[in-house]
Amino acid sequence: MSFGQHRASPSPEQRRRKALLRGILAGVAVLAVVAGTLVVLLGGGGALCSTREPVLVSVAAAVDVAPVAMEAAGRFNDTKTTVGGRCVLVQVTEQPPATVLRTLIGDKAGVLRERPDGWIADSSAWIRLARKQGAAALPAGESVVATSPLVFATRSSLAQRFAVGRTEMNWRMVFPPTVRGRLRPNADEPDVVRVPDPSLAGAGIATVAAARDVVGSGPAADKALTAFVRWAQAGSAPDYRTMLAAVDDHTFWKRPVVIVPEQSVWNHNQQPSADPVVALHPREGTINLDYPYVVTATDPTVAEASTAFADWLRGPEAQQLVRRAGFRSGDGTLGPVSPGPQIPTDQPKTRPSVSPQDIDDALQAWSRLAPPTNILVLADTSKHMAEPLKDTTRLGVALAAAKIGLQLFPESTHMGLWEFAQGIDRLKPYRQRVGLGPINKPESGQVVRRGRLDELTSTITAHGELDSSLYDTVLSGFRSVTSSYREEMNNTLLVITAGKDDGHGVKLPQLLDKLRREWNPSRPVQIVIIAFGTGADTAGLQRITEVTNGSLHVAQKPDEIIDVFLSALARRLCHPTCSP
Repeated sequence: MSFGQHRASPSPEQRRRKALLRGILAGVAVLAVVAGTLVVLLGGGGALCSTREPVLVSVAAAVDVAPVAMEAAGRFNDTKTTVGGRCVLVQVTEQPPATVLRTLIGDKAGVLRERPDGWIADSSAWIRLARKQGAAALPAGESVVATSPLVFATRSSLAQRFAVGRTEMNWRMVFPPTVRGRLRPNADEPDVVRVPDPSLAGAGIATVAAARDVVGSGPAADKALTAFVRWAQAGSAPDYRTMLAAVDDHTFWKRPVVIVPEQSVWNHNQQPSADPVVALHPREGTINLDYPYVVTATDPTVAEASTAFADWLRGPEAQQLVRRAGFRSGDGTLGPVSPGPQIPTDQPKTRPSVSPQDIDDALQAWSRLAPPTNILVLADTSKHMAEPLKDTTRLGVALAAAKIGLQLFPESTHMGLWEFAQGIDRLKPYRQRVGLGPINKPESGQVVRRGRLDELTSTITAHGELDSSLYDTVLSGFRSVTSSYREEMNNTLLVITAGKDDGHGVKLPQLLDKLRREWNPSRPVQIVIIAFGTGADTAGLQRITEVTNGSLHVAQKPDEIIDVFLSALARRLCHPTCSP
């Protein structure tokens, strides 16, 4: 819907008043008498709305709050509120917060046709972010229209199963099982906890903040948060409706749980179901989503009219509408009207340790960790990776960890895989197994790259008689990623190696010199090396990664591989100012 200015069609009541006014004007000769009669018969300034062009106020509202905001706008318009003697008419449209934000900060792509005059976001974080990114002129003092706590939502039958297994919902469930010390969830807990996309929904932003609050700070926390982001990306959804529909879908996940605002559960359950969705509070406390109204109009008259609507939304009539739509009141003290048995009636415990600044920091962390990755993986299959280790080899352990790590990459990833050893190919010191490209599309044939990569992590073996061609392959891989550079992605060369080069090709000083000359800081490609086992030339490897502001991670034990992999990804939190 366009937000352009236009005249509103007069209502029957307005037409009757116009007719009455013409009759009075025809029968009265003295202007003062006419004016006095108008006030008595028509009730003051509100009646003049029909005689002049109204002040139109366009309001953009987040998806979940838009329906009740539209109903409230209709009630407000009936009040005939005036600004400068002109009637105020409010129009509400459903708009994603990210789209409104881009419009307000002056982006050129993915924006609304016209700037709105008011904005109801699904988190104050959006408004703070807009101010930081260029919309500093937004007035302070936005008013909260409604609130809704984050809940863990699942089918009623599953909630009973979790209760029997004494499984309480908790924020650590948003992390992949590896962070919780096991490869897969046990049978008494969710097999997936899906999170709204933080780049699109306030509930997603709040979930990132809660996850960060749970793990704390420091290197271990950064690794856990990185695992959460990669895991969440793989299963995030664009809106709450889609997420709750997935809970009802019995064909994929067996024990699904989603994190959504309480109101979306109420709304979902308006359709009768034999197994309705229930809202469960996390045991550590939740985060309350607020739905703030901020005046965004630049015209003073329209801004005054937008402010009038904001003030009305805080009043008793509007707040009753809000609560009848499944929200809690703007101040959070009153729950939904008729919540139903699936919504807890008690006041949820909140996490007081999560401040607005924590939420903003979490959003910044997500923005650094979430961009898709353009990554070429180099797997060392030389004799050094053939060394036995328990029931397998160094390479076997490394690839088993890589198989788990592969699950942490979302569908937006571009990935490729080379294996390298001297003599593995007649013309090159490496063999391309999967060409760099979209992970959710096939390189050729019918099998998508993800499926092919997953297969290779189980079938590639080391060559016990072949030397390592580490330096030659690093140079070739670096040039390949550079030539395939993608502006919208993090571009990375990931090397899994025993950390030795057997000297058949380019030497370390030559490699370093070439990398320095070819590395482009405006199109940076990071080299990240995971060296596995003892005997790695860590000094030489460190010099290679430093040239590209990359990182070296050494794993001595099999269970350290996934940790160092996550540590490598976690460097995005400090890039480009990370210490070596």
